[in-house]
Amino acid sequence: MAFESKNLSVLAYSNGFTLWHYTTTDVASDVDTSAYFNEAADMLRTGDMVMANVDTDGTPAAGIFLVASSTGAGVDLADITAVGASNTD
Repeated sequence: MAFESKNLSVLAYSNGFTLWHYTTTDVASDVDTSAYFNEAADMLRTGDMVMANVDTDGTPAAGIFLVASSTGAGVDLADITAVGASNTD
């Protein structure tokens, strides 16, 4: 699949930092692929964070991506840091 701008929203903004939320049916390894977010390159900045719900139609997962680089034309996210990865009950 591909990036869908309608699924990216701002949660908070302060001091030149933006916390985003993104939801997708894509798996995390697709979302953190360089150029996945290029359509949003004019909004995402290096150091921003993207809280994400991924693989929402399969095995849902959640986590935080760091915007590792954003040149205004190209975006690359670091690998996801999982949130709530374990459920022992």
